[in-house]
This record gives sequence, structure tokens and C-alpha cells, in this order.
Amino acid sequence: MNRFPYNNGHILIAPQRHIPDLENASDEELLEMTKLIREAQKALSLTIKPHGFNIGLNFGRCSGAGLPDHMHIHVVPRWNGDTNFVRVCSDTYLISQSIEELLEILKKTSASNNLPSL
Repeated sequence: MNRFPYNNGHILIAPQRHIPDLENASDEELLEMTKLIREAQKALSLTIKPHGFNIGLNFGRCSGAGLPDHMHIHVVPRWNGDTNFVRVCSDTYLISQSIEELLEILKKTSASNNLPSL
């Protein structure tokens, strides 16, 4: 599986094999993806301390999957008061952080907590 931080601090998990949907994933692939969701949530919790998470699976181009027949999973940190992927409005504040900086912090958190290498 591939996993990497995404634009607003969330992590994208994608199987290395082209799998269009859950029906075509093996039991081993499903287990590995589920474990990676758990570990990504833990790494983000320890690193940026969100109040909650959205976990989303994308199947097919119309759902946002950029590669045809290649599903992926988003692990999205959420905070009280944010709105749909942290759009800034009214009394909601956004703290900017570069994706490179977040990746380095997540790598250190993963290493010190025996999580899979990011």
C-alpha cells in the first residue's frame, strides 16, 4: 500500500495493485488497508491532535478517483467548527503548514510510536 499526506493534513491510502472497488480486493488487501487507516488515524492524532476524523473511500472517476479502476481512501482530520475540508469562514481559523513539514513530523511520530513508516 502507498500512503502519503495530502493537501489539508489528511493521509491518502492507495493499494499498489489496481483495484477498482472493495469487491475486487483480496482479504489480505482489505486487512492491510484497514490497518493502515487505523495507523494513519493514530499518527495524525498524536501529531496534530484533531477532534475527529472522516474516512472516505473513492471508487471510480466520478467519485474523485484520479486513476481509472484504482480505489483510494482518505483519512481526514477534522476540528470542531471546521467546515467541509477546513474552508475558512466566520470564526473558523486555519493554521497553515507545509505538506513537507507535516510529512517530517508524521515520520518522526510514526517512528517513535512503532507505526508503519510513512
